[in-house]
Amino acid sequence: MKYETYFEAIAQELEFATNKFPPLNSTHEGYAVICEELDELWDLIKMSKLSRSNADMESECIQIAAMAIRFMDDLKAHI
Repeated sequence: MKYETYFEAIAQELEFATNKFPPLNSTHEGYAVICEELDELWDLIKMSKLSRSNADMESECIQIAAMAIRFMDDLKAHI
């Protein structure tokens, strides 16, 4: 399955972020974190095709997915 690589990358990013940062304090913080990641992707998208990197955009998408899962997990446990 071609998605397995993405799921694995998302799981690794989620584990990294969970170990590095404390749980989200609120739904507002969770929203802000996801928005920050989306803004970083948007900054890349706005670059010319010659300047931007598909690998960088993929990395931002992985971070967005990981933070969405983190948000859901912290909702159940802490928020």
